[in-house]
Amino acid sequence: MSTQQFDVADESCSATTESSPPEQAGQKLARNLKLWQVVAISIGVMAPSFAITSQPQFAAASVGRAAPLSYLLALVGVLTVAYGLGRLSQRMHHPGAVYGLVGASVGPRTGVVAAWALAGTYFFLVLLCSMAVGIFGCDLLENLGVWHDPPSWAAYLLAVVTVGLSTWLGIVPARRGTSIVIVCEAITALLITLAAVIVLVRLASGTAPTGNHIDFHVFVPEPGSSPSALFVGIVMGFLSFAGFEAAAVAGAEAENPRKNIPRAIVGTTVVIGLFYVFIAATAMMGFGTSPGGVDKFTKSPSLMGDLGTSYVGHGFGNLITVGTIISAASCALACAVGAARIIYTLAFDATEGKSALASVSTKYATPWGATAAVGVTALAALALFGWGMHADAQNVFDWTATIGTLLLLVVYLLATVGALRVLFFNGPLLVRRWEIVIPLMAMAILVFTLYKNIHPTDTPIGEPITAVIWILLAALPVLIMPAAARKLGKAIRDHDGMRVVPTAKHAAPATGAASSSNGEAFQAV
Repeated sequence: MSTQQFDVADESCSATTESSPPEQAGQKLARNLKLWQVVAISIGVMAPSFAITSQPQFAAASVGRAAPLSYLLALVGVLTVAYGLGRLSQRMHHPGAVYGLVGASVGPRTGVVAAWALAGTYFFLVLLCSMAVGIFGCDLLENLGVWHDPPSWAAYLLAVVTVGLSTWLGIVPARRGTSIVIVCEAITALLITLAAVIVLVRLASGTAPTGNHIDFHVFVPEPGSSPSALFVGIVMGFLSFAGFEAAAVAGAEAENPRKNIPRAIVGTTVVIGLFYVFIAATAMMGFGTSPGGVDKFTKSPSLMGDLGTSYVGHGFGNLITVGTIISAASCALACAVGAARIIYTLAFDATEGKSALASVSTKYATPWGATAAVGVTALAALALFGWGMHADAQNVFDWTATIGTLLLLVVYLLATVGALRVLFFNGPLLVRRWEIVIPLMAMAILVFTLYKNIHPTDTPIGEPITAVIWILLAALPVLIMPAAARKLGKAIRDHDGMRVVPTAKHAAPATGAASSSNGEAFQAV
């Protein structure tokens, strides 16, 4: 997940994400990000090459051959969420993204909880992505004959190196580093798409090495499968979309933000979502929809890498795996930077810049205090998993994926509540009345998905408990310290992006209060 912070003087970009430092006296962010650059922010955060190569396996572990169906349903759910975020971004923007959007539309306390939950999502994704580098790296080294049968600590070693580099580059960004990462991501995505096309051609022509054929049962749940299993699969689908909302952080730097940010949010979701569904379906057909094929699909460390090797050639599969490792490493960097930016913004607003977490490097203009805190905490977590719990690398990947996704669903739910309130219940009606169906559908999908991942008695409860504890770390302080909540609310209100937007001619009157949570009427563009 990599966003880009563009200096006022030039267009050299350094990796940043979820929020840029608040505009301080004498420091005005240049409004020079074009639409394609805003789109690149979300794509860099989502790291689609890594996501589609490493995450459908977990959906398949729950829902079997219908993993592509989970991705299709997740796309529908994410689009309903994207609607709310897009509509909010038409009317206001804030460098803290959900912190400002939810804080202004629902209240500062809720905004803090949403921001902290998103910081948690990004933090656990740092662990997930760094461990993915370890898993993919060991698999590649073994395939190349460089390291035969790597020991269990090898994946941890590569993960530690990834976290260390991510922390360093988060403080001392490399010039043009983000551009290089985006190019590598694009090349890997093209290779994956090419491999998928070759797989489809061989399936259709009857020349598949495993004797498989095109089978649209990948969109049909297996007989006897439960709805709970399907919704667990949908959660893994949601995880692959994590980061589509990242374009919202560019409000202070994007050209025409109230048009380009919504376009980037919705457009990225549609294009990447269709890419996910196509690749997941092709991969499942390539491995086969039989129990044996699904088992191989589930146990594959690199879906498209393995298919590339089987259907195209050994070198082609390794090339995809290399690209996937780069994608995972860049995602770890972007997640680390994203978590740090959120923590920095919260610390800055809560302490007026006096906290060590709000410290900014005078040389690099990056929040080194928050970035270092994220890096050190991630290293401590890896030490706990490896030395304290002796956990397998794949288990760490599974745990962090589930925790991060549960937190992400909470973020999306709060953002949808904010959109519902601003658009339909807080002053003049800003959109067509029938559109209320979309955020209501989003809320239903999110609530039911959360419920189905907590309710089954046979589901491990460690991940949900961890997610709840993380949220309470933010919820309890803002509840017992109203003065701090008021200070945060004022900081949100005073941001330039929260100013009133002129009312559109078609806006219809609506019942309810005529002002938003920040005391100003939010009006249509």
